Amino acid sequence: MPELSIAFQGNKQYEEYAALGALAEELGFDAISVYADLGFQPAIVPLLAIARATSRIRIGPAALNPFLLHPVEIAGQIAALDSASDGRAYLGLARGAWLDQIGVESDRPLLRIRECVSVVRHLLEGRDDGFTGAIYKLPGGRMLQYPVLRPNVPLLIGSWGERLLAYAGEVADEVKVGGSTNPDFVSTIRARVAPGAIAAERSPESIGIVFGAVTVCDEDGAGARAHARREVARYLPVVAPLDPTVDIPAVHLSRMAAFVQEEDLDAAAALVPDDILDRFAFSGTPAQIVRQATALFDAGVTRIEFGTPHGFTDGGGAKLLGERVLPALR
Repeated sequence: MPELSIAFQGNKQYEEYAALGALAEELGFDAISVYADLGFQPAIVPLLAIARATSRIRIGPAALNPFLLHPVEIAGQIAALDSASDGRAYLGLARGAWLDQIGVESDRPLLRIRECVSVVRHLLEGRDDGFTGAIYKLPGGRMLQYPVLRPNVPLLIGSWGERLLAYAGEVADEVKVGGSTNPDFVSTIRARVAPGAIAAERSPESIGIVFGAVTVCDEDGAGARAHARREVARYLPVVAPLDPTVDIPAVHLSRMAAFVQEEDLDAAAALVPDDILDRFAFSGTPAQIVRQATALFDAGVTRIEFGTPHGFTDGGGAKLLGERVLPALR
C-alpha cells in the first residue's frame, strides 16, 4: 500500500519535535524523517525526541553521509534510535551536499557509501571478524560495546544519479529522490535502480521509490504557491539539470542562481513557471496537492514525503495535510 510521510528540518527547539511527532502519528502519517542538512542540528537529536513521543510511526534521518560521520558513528546513532523507538528506525544515507564549503573533499562517493553500508551492517550484526576496505577498516573483535536491538535496520539511499541508484538496487529497501514531484521522472528512477537489483537477484519492484520535496499547503492556494516558488528557486538550479524529462534553458537557471546568491528570492521565484513548480514542489490547496500526489502514485511511487515548511507554519501545514490530504489519498 502506498505510504505517506512527513519530514522536518533541524531548526527547532527539542521540545517542538515531540509535539510535531505526536501530531504526525495522530494524523496517520506512516513515517517521519528529519533532514541532516549541513548547518542544522544533528538529526539524531530531533529523532530521539520524536521516538519518545510516538509508538507506531517509522522514523529516520534523511539522510546521513559518511563524509561527515564515520560509519562507526552512523551505526551507533541508528542503533540508539532503533532502541529508543522499539524497532521503528530506518537509516537514510546520501552522498551529502555543499561539503566543499567546509573544506571536505567528497571523493569516491559510491565506494564510500558502499563501504559505509558494509561497515554499518557488520557492526549491527555483531560480527567479530574485522573489516578491511579501501577506505574504512575495523579491527577484529566485537566493536560495539552495547546491546543492539536489530541486526538489520531498513536502509534508504537518497540519490538522483545512475551509479548510486544502481547500487541502491543491490542493497536498499527504498530509494529517495529529494526535491522532485515529477511523475514523468519515476520511470527513469525505476530504470536506474533495476540493473543493481537484477545483479543482486532481487526484484526491482521490491525496492520502494520515495519522492519528497518542499511542501506548502494552505486554503490560500495562491499564497501557498507563491511561498513554495521562493523555496523552490533556492534548489532548482541544482536539481533541474539532473532530471532528463525537464527542459529549462541554462540561462534561466543561471539567472535564478544569481538572484538566489544575491538573496533576491522574489526575482528568482519570478523565473519559476507554474508547470515547473508542479514538478519540484507540492504546493497549493489540499485538493491541488492531492492531485499531485495521486499522479506520483499512479506513476509508481511507493511513498510520498511532504517536506518542510508544510504550510505557513509547520504545525498548521502538517495538520492540514493530515486532515485533508491524507484521507483523500487513502
